[in-house]
Amino acid sequence: MKKLISLFALLLIPLLGFTQTMENLDYISTFNEDLAAIKKDNQWAFINKEGTVVIDFRDDVVETKTEAGNYPIFNNERCLIKQKKDGINYYGFIDTSGKTVIEPQFLNATTFNNNYAIALELVKVDLGRNNLLNKEIVEYKYFQVVIDTSGKIKTYLTEAIPVELSATNLKKAPAITSQFISEKLVAVMTKNKQWNLKKID
Repeated sequence: MKKLISLFALLLIPLLGFTQTMENLDYISTFNEDLAAIKKDNQWAFINKEGTVVIDFRDDVVETKTEAGNYPIFNNERCLIKQKKDGINYYGFIDTSGKTVIEPQFLNATTFNNNYAIALELVKVDLGRNNLLNKEIVEYKYFQVVIDTSGKIKTYLTEAIPVELSATNLKKAPAITSQFISEKLVAVMTKNKQWNLKKID
């Protein structure tokens, strides 16, 4: 029996001491909210401080520009993702388990900061029907809005901005011209290149 226990212990010790080695990675970021992004073959995954992959490699996460480089990050336990529909990118968020918690629906979005993000909410406006062509007439607009970590709109920052919703006209996401200047204050650039100050309720 003692020999059996000793043999089992000899087999178990190397297993307990085993550490995962990841090789030939294209990029390894610094840690942010206890997760680091790793890149391989144009896909990103996230590891914890033990080196365990907690979110597997995927190609829908969005890189954020930082002082250390461009890579996806978590802020307020949310990371930006994008999904292409009819040639247009829509933005949403995953949580730290990799689950989509805010469906890709915005034309653009920032990372979260103090539990808020700025996003471009797309709105479809029905203008009626063309009976001759048997076709609905619609137009699209977007608003710059502040959202919370559940995706709920907290504040509208701008008036409606018309947009032509086609892959040809929206090769790049429309720019976000608002920015947080404190936890509750947002500076919003106007059409005249002046600034409005908005408070988050």
